[in-house]
Amino acid sequence: MFRKDTFDYYEKFVELVDYNCKAADLLYEILQNFDIKKAQACLKSMHDIEHDADDAKHTMSNKLVKEFITPIDREDIINLSQEIDDVTDTIEDVLIQMYMYDVKSIRKEALAFARIIKRCCEALKLTFMEFHNFTKSKTIKSLIVEVNDLEEEGDKLFVEVIRDLFTTSTDAVEIMTWKSLYENLEKCCDACEHVANIVETTIMKNS
Repeated sequence: MFRKDTFDYYEKFVELVDYNCKAADLLYEILQNFDIKKAQACLKSMHDIEHDADDAKHTMSNKLVKEFITPIDREDIINLSQEIDDVTDTIEDVLIQMYMYDVKSIRKEALAFARIIKRCCEALKLTFMEFHNFTKSKTIKSLIVEVNDLEEEGDKLFVEVIRDLFTTSTDAVEIMTWKSLYENLEKCCDACEHVANIVETTIMKNS
């Protein structure tokens, strides 16, 4: 039996993924109600989320260094915490690129990507809420599949938006800008899938 002061890694994973959700929600809100005048303020808000996520990850890492017994392998805890953090970082990168490229308006396809990213993060959070009970959970496997399916949806969208970009735009700067942004939006979906894949591998190792 764990002591009352035992660090709850499973609970911490949920906290880390909650930052993914906050970042995804903010990205969607910014793209949906885009205002170039608020670009710097939006970037600051996203960075605050990313900074808090880093702090939470460091708390887990510092605890892990001192821990003698862990609920799953240390390597799995490290990999999961890093991959979860990468999701938040990748979402922030989208806004950083938008700011650097001085994007003045949002293409509707970007909002479709943001919607998929939101759904990916929500499915990840539900996955980690079940993770502590992965040997008995009746939903965790289907949630992992859901993340994988959403990533595939993102892949299909990427193909279509890139084709649309190159067949409808004649502005070289616009093509370069949005090609790069679409690539980063697609990376957000990939980052979520990477987390889900590690969860699945960890379950298999411990079942």
